[in-house]
Amino acid sequence: MFNALVVEKDAEGKTHAAVQSLSEDRLPDGEVTVAVEFSTLNYKDGLCVGPGGGLVRSYPHVPGIDFAGTVIESSDDRYAAGDKVVLTGWRVGEVHWGGYAQKARVKADWLVPLPATLTTRQAMAVGTAGFTAMLAVMALERHGLVPGQGPVLVTGAAGGVGSVATAILARRGYEVAAVTGRPETADYLMDLGASRIVPRADLAETVKRPLEAETWAGCVDAVGGAMLARVLGQIQYGASVAAVGLAGGAALPATVIPFLLRGVNLLGIDSVMRPYADRLDAWTRIAEDLPMDKLEEMIRPATLADLPELGAAILKGQVQGRVVVDVNA
Repeated sequence: MFNALVVEKDAEGKTHAAVQSLSEDRLPDGEVTVAVEFSTLNYKDGLCVGPGGGLVRSYPHVPGIDFAGTVIESSDDRYAAGDKVVLTGWRVGEVHWGGYAQKARVKADWLVPLPATLTTRQAMAVGTAGFTAMLAVMALERHGLVPGQGPVLVTGAAGGVGSVATAILARRGYEVAAVTGRPETADYLMDLGASRIVPRADLAETVKRPLEAETWAGCVDAVGGAMLARVLGQIQYGASVAAVGLAGGAALPATVIPFLLRGVNLLGIDSVMRPYADRLDAWTRIAEDLPMDKLEEMIRPATLADLPELGAAILKGQVQGRVVVDVNA
């Protein structure tokens, strides 16, 4: 038997989440069974713990799109009992039962060996949010971003992706301008390495002019919507924006002018179906480039029982940094 956060849907279509004790034969099919040690909380998790957001296909369901732990048994030669592994993406926690449990069973292709210098707790302080942030930084650098070109903007900076992106960029020598709508997070963001704080209101509205002053050497954007449209008109010639989220909406009220007259690049960052080689590269870079003392400052500990409340909070933008869930607490 093992404990898991189980989401069920009643006859009226309402969902209810609670910790239950399950038998191992309830686990879905897969080649590798993992003793989960830690999971984490992302926006998608908030949807899956709550109303589902169209992500969950069937109930009862165990959410948790990330987990890290130790292999119990494996029918795949790539993994053996005792191996430390991490999982993000592949629609685990959405379509497939996920990491909000003491045990998980998944396909071997979905796992990545945990870098030796990271603990399972640190891996979940990173999670999908930090993994996505690293992919964004790597994409910007592949497209020419280097320190010294000017400030790099991070929108939604106090959230999970933004927090890790801020810390990684600062560690690599970039001048980071952190956008937030919560003034109380300013000290937190400066501690992570931000050089300046940009109030969200400064970028929240579109303007009639398709181009403004060339201000930013690059951007990790977790907001989308009107803010992304505004940022595109402020990006330096030939520079790039890595789009990682849509907290501000999926619509993009922009023109093609920044692309045509300034050669701006809009880079889409997907972390869910990322190929294995890319995952290895990103986790290697995370182990090298993410300052662990800063990572520790982002952590908010939680248990399985805390997740229904935290899931609702993250959907309202009320969660700062990275929630690390000890599934055995």
